[in-house]
Amino acid sequence: MAPHTEKLTRREREIMDVLFALGGRATAEEIRARLTDPPSYSAARTMLGRLEAKGFLRHREEGPRYVYLPTTSPASAQRKALQKLVSVFFAGSPAETATALLKQETWTDDEIEALRTEIERVRRNRRQS
Repeated sequence: MAPHTEKLTRREREIMDVLFALGGRATAEEIRARLTDPPSYSAARTMLGRLEAKGFLRHREEGPRYVYLPTTSPASAQRKALQKLVSVFFAGSPAETATALLKQETWTDDEIEALRTEIERVRRNRRQS
């Protein structure tokens, strides 16, 4: 059974966000240090254990340390986070989301060209379907 983000508390969601920000592989101390108002080390380990029991994390022993890894791929987590962002802040409109990003960010010419190329790729694929 795949874990559902709706089952996460605010703090558990923060832990998952930190884990993904750290490249999807981190020790309890590395995660704890990046949390807002960091809990004690033992409280952090307890929360990580809860996330593991819920199916969101797994761990590997590397020497004396546990290294935590998400059970969801980064691509899947990105998709879910993006869907939530689009749904909550942009009334479900991917176009409004993309427009907001284009207006708010500073883009290099190479980044704009990469976006243009991706838009053209999507157009070609839609025509072929």
